[in-house]
Amino acid sequence: MKKRSVLRDKSLAFALRIVKLSQFLHDKNEYVLSKQVLRSGTAIGASIHEAEYAQSDADFISKFSIALKEANETVYWLELLHATDYIETNLYENLIVDCNELTSMLVATIKTLKNKENTKIVK
Repeated sequence: MKKRSVLRDKSLAFALRIVKLSQFLHDKNEYVLSKQVLRSGTAIGASIHEAEYAQSDADFISKFSIALKEANETVYWLELLHATDYIETNLYENLIVDCNELTSMLVATIKTLKNKENTKIVK
């Protein structure tokens, strides 16, 4: 059985919040932006989860890079939802903090893995 990672757990918790946000937006009859934020916000954790079975370090980095792109896209959709008054400032700020935390963790992990790969090449 694999050890649970903080990044995996945080991405799952974030995805659950995004699912609830999507349900809230559906109740407001907003379907297009809801689908976009749902797709990108849940894809972060899906890519992290998929990376657990990466075929190589390069594949692992690729999966985490995809998760990073999805996190960046999620920030865009959250900004748009806030700017159009679909979500209130408090909710927006809380979600952005969580998404930025995931982004920071992903960047740190990617950098560490790339440094590890570069070290292997030098040897």
